[in-house]
Amino acid sequence: MKYAKVAVESAVFTFDKAFDYAIPAELEQKVKKGCRVTVPFGNGNKKRLGIVFDLSDVTESKRIKKIAEVLDEESLLNDEMLSLAEWIKDRTFCTLYEAAKAMLPTGINHRMVLSYAPNPEADVTKIDALEGNEKEFYAHVAHKGVFVKADSVFKAMCIKPDSEIPLSLVRKGLLLTSSDAVRNLGDLTVRMMRLVPTEEKIKLTPKQKQIYDVLCDVGTASVKEVCYFTGLTPAVANALVKNGVAEYFEQPVMHLPDFTTEEGVRTPINLTDEQKSAFDKLTALASGEKAAASLLYGVTGSGKTSVYMSVIDGVVDSGKSVIVMVPEIGLTPQTLSLFCKRYGSNVAVFHSALSVRERLEEWKRVKKGEAKIVIGTRSAVFAPLENIGLIIVDEEQEHTYKSEQTPRYNAIDVAKYRVAFSKGLLILASATPSVESYASALSGKYELCTLKNRYGNAVLPEVLTVDMRSEEKANGSKAISKTLYDSLKSNLENGRQSILLINRRGFHNFAACNACEEVISCPNCSISMTYHTANNRLMCHYCGYSVPFSSKCPECGEDAVRYSGFGTQKIEDELALLLPDAKIIRMDTDSTAGKNSHEKLLDSFAKGDYDIMIGTQMVAKGLNFPNVTLVGVVSVDQQLYNDDFRSLERTFSLLTQVVGRAGRGEFEGTAIVQTLTPENEIIRLAAKQDYDEFFKTEIRLRKALVYPPYCDLCVIGFTGENESAVKIAATSALALIRKYTSEEFEGEKIITLGPMPARVAKVSGKYRYRLIIKCRNSKRFRQMISKLLIEMGTDSRFSSVTTFADINPESTM
Repeated sequence: MKYAKVAVESAVFTFDKAFDYAIPAELEQKVKKGCRVTVPFGNGNKKRLGIVFDLSDVTESKRIKKIAEVLDEESLLNDEMLSLAEWIKDRTFCTLYEAAKAMLPTGINHRMVLSYAPNPEADVTKIDALEGNEKEFYAHVAHKGVFVKADSVFKAMCIKPDSEIPLSLVRKGLLLTSSDAVRNLGDLTVRMMRLVPTEEKIKLTPKQKQIYDVLCDVGTASVKEVCYFTGLTPAVANALVKNGVAEYFEQPVMHLPDFTTEEGVRTPINLTDEQKSAFDKLTALASGEKAAASLLYGVTGSGKTSVYMSVIDGVVDSGKSVIVMVPEIGLTPQTLSLFCKRYGSNVAVFHSALSVRERLEEWKRVKKGEAKIVIGTRSAVFAPLENIGLIIVDEEQEHTYKSEQTPRYNAIDVAKYRVAFSKGLLILASATPSVESYASALSGKYELCTLKNRYGNAVLPEVLTVDMRSEEKANGSKAISKTLYDSLKSNLENGRQSILLINRRGFHNFAACNACEEVISCPNCSISMTYHTANNRLMCHYCGYSVPFSSKCPECGEDAVRYSGFGTQKIEDELALLLPDAKIIRMDTDSTAGKNSHEKLLDSFAKGDYDIMIGTQMVAKGLNFPNVTLVGVVSVDQQLYNDDFRSLERTFSLLTQVVGRAGRGEFEGTAIVQTLTPENEIIRLAAKQDYDEFFKTEIRLRKALVYPPYCDLCVIGFTGENESAVKIAATSALALIRKYTSEEFEGEKIITLGPMPARVAKVSGKYRYRLIIKCRNSKRFRQMISKLLIEMGTDSRFSSVTTFADINPESTM
């Protein structure tokens, strides 16, 4: 008998591994590495989904169970991806199944569906003895007479899914249960038609003969095509099938998204001498026999995209495949159009703006080898490409490349693994690289390619800093200075466009009572509510809780609630009064919630339909509008003084990027930064676009305080509904770490901070505490953290507390 090692869903981290299962003789030819199966699991042998990681002729297990069902005809994950899943499990403290599942598109995943049916051999006396809800539940299922999905019964009877009623009926022998694996989304198919070979002569009507003749000529055709070419209705086709002359079958069909074209046109790319030097370096690395990594560092508007697209041309021509990753907010219609026009249907797109079905179809195109270039957000790093020659990470400093959910992987680390496996090249590109990446480039770990000048005749914009402590405000405005107003008005009169950045959405972002001084906060989260004019409600930006706008205090009942602060909606409102002739567009998560709304808004602005664009950080990066000559930063102080060690780096990056949106065409640009602290060094350096000086300042601070790149960070998080239990769990975990480092893991050098509440201590009704560990991300350290998680997970005192670990998170707040 042969055996399979299977990663099983919902296995607890404390004992997770690839479990041994016997392969029944009838399934031997079907079970393959990388395919999905259903298996009995646990004491109750409940059916669960699994993924086959390996095959073997031997097993050390004494009580071996058999695979129940094979769900895939072909392997979904190859040896590289299975190996990658094990690597992710080791580094992110997730289960093996969770790591593998992250690589598959949502639409292809299965779920186990529980069903109930009446037992035909049930004891009638037991049925007659049923009362109350049990009697009603049994009657509902028995009335159907066949297996009924549990969810539909629960919904019809208004019963909670965790009810003991069906389990009790199963134990009494009155109901039968069945668990089946069901696809979240079926394949997109088209109904096809073909003739059935037969020696029997069947008399056909003239209309039927027309369809018969078409099928004789073409072999197979869709029903829609048959009807189109003959001018007949589907009823005639149905008659042919009913008479046994033809048959229907379903054929999978691929739909290319709207933004792809069948043929791409490679227009020549003219590179400057500086760009050509970077291109030559990168091409040499891409054509080498060893895996390599490079940092392409260039000022905003320097033409980094032209350089790496030139490299892509060579890699694709050599027969290798390419992944291009961009941050969520950077995957604009401009970026997509650029790639799709050049490479046509050879491009596949992985992006959250696509529907679940569209994402599944794109994944299948890549899997079949019909697309060799994948462009997308974080999940694109798992594209099922073979022979990867190049992975590009654009705006590599962006936090969205790090997953905040299990598995907590960093897409850049995964990209390093994949290029190492395929001996390809990794290019990290940015105008403001992360401190860690630039330090790696200076140390020689990455090849450094630098672009110091803007492409063509474009020059960096002039930057003005406005001191909001003394600056006169525009008439009737609380947020816009007279200097910014005058510049906006002048730009409007000259027919130029402007962009305003305010990194807070909503209208007012703070509400408090003047009578009792109570802050209007979310009952589920320890955060103040934000007023939105669009729906006239106060909303929590963490859990989505909302209440109608009111000036009455919910605490004391006085009509004394005051609203203050400002967000994108407030700025939009003020500008409409200040510049009534201006056509204004707002871009934030509220205005871009609908499908393709992001693309439509940007397209309208690019066409000149609007004069001023207001937005959060999504307007700061990845946009190229030649007619934009003014950029205004309404406020940046809040982000600058966040209690996170990356706050200075993020503020510098945001300012540099948004300032870089101005003056990218033939007209010179201006940027105006409003601040309460104009003397701040970070604001001064961002105004000068001086990344090198910023890096020198920041790296000295990181070294003095021991922060990355001089260490790795591991955050141990604790969440639960009982604050006292969460705090005790965090304190106990600290005691365990002290014990480990004095015994089994003695000599492991770490600095532990905490335990302490998270900056937002309560989210969605759950309290949050954390430990921050400065460490080296070594195998031995990860073994210690795994032991900690296992011990915390098996301690009954902390059954109500979730403990997790996150290595090098984007924020320690």
